[in-house]
Amino acid sequence: QVQLVESGGGLVHPGGSLRLSCAASGFTASRYAMSWYRQAPGKERELVASIGSLDANTNYADSVKGRFTISRDNAKNTVYLQMNSLKPEDTAVYYCNAFRAVIKENYWGQGTQVTVSS
Repeated sequence: QVQLVESGGGLVHPGGSLRLSCAASGFTASRYAMSWYRQAPGKERELVASIGSLDANTNYADSVKGRFTISRDNAKNTVYLQMNSLKPEDTAVYYCNAFRAVIKENYWGQGTQVTVSS
């Protein structure tokens, strides 16, 4: 059974940090491009960060560059999102995504809430 399980969300003050984890099971995550998306209330889901399967090339939304870092531990089948200098506008549900273009497989996690508030 394919699963992506996010964890690490919560309530944090502005300027604080959180580390999200996405544990994959039922498939080999190292063969997939892995991404983090987020969706704030009343807004569309947006791409936050992605990391490639082969070269581990990373990409970030302009709004999080320099503050967020995506990484992967293939031995643990897990992807992380380190979030520093958090802002209230980072408040959203964060979703993990796994995508493999060659076989057109696309998986989503259930999401984890991140709230940045004083």
